[in-house]
Amino acid sequence: MTDIKANLESVIEKIKIAETKAGRKEGSVKLLAVSKFHPVEEIKQTLDAGQLMYGENRVQEACEKFPLLNDEYKNIDLHLIGQLQLNKVKKIIQYASTIESIDRIELLDEIEKQCARINRKIKILFELHTGEESKSGFESKQQIEDALERFAQNKYPHIIPSGFMTMAPFTDDKNLIRKSFITLKTVAKDLQIKYPMYELTELSMGMSNDYEIAIEEGSTIVRIGTAIFGERTYNK
Repeated sequence: MTDIKANLESVIEKIKIAETKAGRKEGSVKLLAVSKFHPVEEIKQTLDAGQLMYGENRVQEACEKFPLLNDEYKNIDLHLIGQLQLNKVKKIIQYASTIESIDRIELLDEIEKQCARINRKIKILFELHTGEESKSGFESKQQIEDALERFAQNKYPHIIPSGFMTMAPFTDDKNLIRKSFITLKTVAKDLQIKYPMYELTELSMGMSNDYEIAIEEGSTIVRIGTAIFGERTYNK
């Protein structure tokens, strides 16, 4: 049986070690526990251990699990990290604080429309496509810049642009993984300089198999599921 609490403590300790090794301040990297395909009972084990930030891929699953958890635990910070369909926006904005997977302007338009309807503000991260296998994300810095120009025109008063996200390619080649993270970091720096009116400080990059490299390259959020919860059981 997976000892989830021990795994969580181990991951937190490894993040601290990676921060120190990279010459970064302790606490500069936040842990997003990826709870997709894991049941409420397992998530509760991490909540009882003090974990509050969670990442879910699928809207339906998130909206089934997190209302139950929100009734029992306060201050849960839910991020949607999977691709978001336009028809699911209305549902997820009721529960998520952040949508990390913004990959097109139409999605921003729909999020603004639905947030305005219930007078709610939500944070977003722009996802940049930097890995060959992954098809999600904006294809270029220019596309993200086009989106930020719409923010500058005050088209999205209910959306707070907070930073950037990427998925490294699924490979054992550490150079390719590092290259993916450096690409995101470079784009982020350029856009932070060009749009100083926004706090584009979050860099969500790094998962269970590559988060130490991500921390070396400046990640502020690491998305870790398997190293905490163990392998997913899809029929749970």
